[in-house]
Amino acid sequence: MADKTWVNDQITDAISQTNVKVLGDAPAESMGMLYQMMAQSTGMSMQNMVSNQQHKNTIDSAVVTGAVTLLYTLDVAAEGKATQEILSGNPVAETITALKGVLSGFEKPDTTPRYNTA
Repeated sequence: MADKTWVNDQITDAISQTNVKVLGDAPAESMGMLYQMMAQSTGMSMQNMVSNQQHKNTIDSAVVTGAVTLLYTLDVAAEGKATQEILSGNPVAETITALKGVLSGFEKPDTTPRYNTA
């Protein structure tokens, strides 16, 4: 109880009790606010990750579409000529080509079934 003053004792006691209640509730309220802020920031970071992943997938789709379009628009004759230029002078490629030529010279065995009519 407060010292004797010209203010009523009941008023000073009510104010003191209110101050004690506010000071007692402050830690719980601040922790509640902290938890709410943590939950909001975690949720926002998850939303940002999903958004970034969607944007990355969109960019990947655009790159694949561009690459396929480029492949389909290449000139076949120019591609064959470029391939021939790359493979000419390559000993492995020349050896493989020679082996293919030799193999094509052999006759394929006759694999049709023959029935014995005797």
